[in-house]
Amino acid sequence: MSSQQKWNLVSYDVRDPKRLRRVAKLLEGYGERVQYSLFRVRATTERLEKLRWELSELMAIEDDLLVIPLCDRCATKVDDHSRGDRSDWGDPPPSFEIF
Repeated sequence: MSSQQKWNLVSYDVRDPKRLRRVAKLLEGYGERVQYSLFRVRATTERLEKLRWELSELMAIEDDLLVIPLCDRCATKVDDHSRGDRSDWGDPPPSFEIF
């Protein structure tokens, strides 16, 4: 298993308000909220597996979870409409100006 940290987007749809609060609270301990039900998490493979296990203990079968791994370059391309400071996501790719 790799000890290198990688970016992940974690999205969820939890149907019960009580479970929803518990899932959001857990994710706040692992990453940063980007949108209402979307978090960015920088984690090792082992830490991400632990997060998935903890979420499986909180979530019910009717709830949904989506974890999307991102490369560093893709992490810089997250839409500017997202909330929060993304300055630590890495340098943006070079841009070109056409005249």
